[in-house]
Amino acid sequence: MNEILEILEKDARTTPEEIARMTGIAPAAVRKEIKKLEKDGVILKYKAIVNKEISREDDSGVRALIEVRITPQKNLGFEHVAERIYQFPEVTSCYLMSGAYDLLVVVEGKSIHTVSNFVAEKLSPMENVRGTVTHFILKKYKEDGDILKQPERSKRPAITL
Repeated sequence: MNEILEILEKDARTTPEEIARMTGIAPAAVRKEIKKLEKDGVILKYKAIVNKEISREDDSGVRALIEVRITPQKNLGFEHVAERIYQFPEVTSCYLMSGAYDLLVVVEGKSIHTVSNFVAEKLSPMENVRGTVTHFILKKYKEDGDILKQPERSKRPAITL
């Protein structure tokens, strides 16, 4: 993978000057490469990973992972069904998988009920969907390689003899 991409993937806030120092590439060349990667659609956007437990967002909603078994459409395969599914605004991610199910769909909603309504009213009745299994995320410990909460140290003083 491109060295500049690897650095930005770990921390998108890394400046072109910092990348230049890390790679030995001139800052102007780094800026030019980043612009090219953005223009070519390799870099889609920059985003922050937010620990919602610490930010105390009470209305942050729920996230669920949904295993979806589908029947691929003749001459279209899985692509057409996946496209229809990922167009729903509730769907944040959609992956073609190997194994016991075909798609893994990540869904966000205001509550467990809104997610279950999405599955019951929109996803399950779709033509070519053979079955779903929904897993609600109860707590996130690590996301995209980043640990979300450091272990708390005991506030009790150590006993020494």
